[in-house]
Amino acid sequence: MKAWQRTLQTVQEMVNPFKFKIKFGSLRGFISLFLMGAVLSVAIAACSSGNSASNNASPSGASPASNQQQDIQLTLVGYAVPKAAHDAIIPKFVEQWKKDHNGQNVTFNQSYGGSGSQTRAIVDGLEADVVHLAIGADVLKLVSAGFVNPNWNQRVPNNGNVGETVAAIITRPGNPKGIKSFADLARDDVKWVTADPKTSGGARWNYFALWNSAIKAGNDEAKAKDFVAKAYKNVVVLAKDARESTDAFAKQGQGDALVNYENEVILAKQKGEALDFVVPDVNISIDTPTAVVDKNVDKHGTREAAEAFVQFLFTPDAQQEFAKVGFRPLGDLGKQKEFTDKYPPVKQLGKIDEFGGWEQAQKVFEDGGTFDSIRAQS
Repeated sequence: MKAWQRTLQTVQEMVNPFKFKIKFGSLRGFISLFLMGAVLSVAIAACSSGNSASNNASPSGASPASNQQQDIQLTLVGYAVPKAAHDAIIPKFVEQWKKDHNGQNVTFNQSYGGSGSQTRAIVDGLEADVVHLAIGADVLKLVSAGFVNPNWNQRVPNNGNVGETVAAIITRPGNPKGIKSFADLARDDVKWVTADPKTSGGARWNYFALWNSAIKAGNDEAKAKDFVAKAYKNVVVLAKDARESTDAFAKQGQGDALVNYENEVILAKQKGEALDFVVPDVNISIDTPTAVVDKNVDKHGTREAAEAFVQFLFTPDAQQEFAKVGFRPLGDLGKQKEFTDKYPPVKQLGKIDEFGGWEQAQKVFEDGGTFDSIRAQS
């Protein structure tokens, strides 16, 4: 017997003793009728409530609204250069995620700027889910601040480095000084421009491009230091950041050469700028890392989508987009003819790991470190 039937039977049993005794013309009859109506009202309400709960409950006990997938929002924070690649990659990821997750949508907030500034902004409260920075040292700052887990680069391919390029030397039209290598930057007749590695993360790659070229030439550390010191004596503008160094060379006419990333030079040429440049065949691999910001994704409940996006950045589809804006594509994709023709081969390619990784390499630029002593000789 159902609950509502049992309740009705109980009401009938309560009413039966009264049905022949109620006299509507008496006070006692009126009170009895009122009480019987109240009992019936309570019983009907109980039946209705029971039926409503039964009809609306989902099989799992949760409401239907809680079973619907909500959109996910990710915040991507990066240094400025790869923005063009991300603008093409994100729609591809959104489409793939929607296909794999029953139509669930992922939307992105994006923030771009200087790598060091972006890193400080995250520490100060910019709630990034994913970062793509210019230098591994900036990710290590997020590790030290408790935002990124120490094993960040073990959870993704290529040690976490998603965009790779090398150093290039931009020259005056026609390369009148015949500059071909980093060794030429130490010549007495060559003046050049770079950003200051004390204030620019990207300029630290320039420093290690010179240092690596000296080591690969067979020099010990003492001779390498002498070479780098001689090269920096020829710097006519040691700018605050890469943009200032580019302006000093291109707009103000300072120097015979400018050291910059190959991918930035390629992107500038794609935009119609006439640039002469050389890629030295002894060079440094400039590795730009990506990472999930563990503290924030756990707070936002976005870990699955954030990790999937980081993994997606290493796929051929995404690497194609990085290659279009001047990065050297990773893995087998980089061996395809269209890319081997586009990017000149580098005979000796150094890695920052040869110099202790960024945890050790960063110490070069600390107050009182190797770079300070080199500048003191200028």
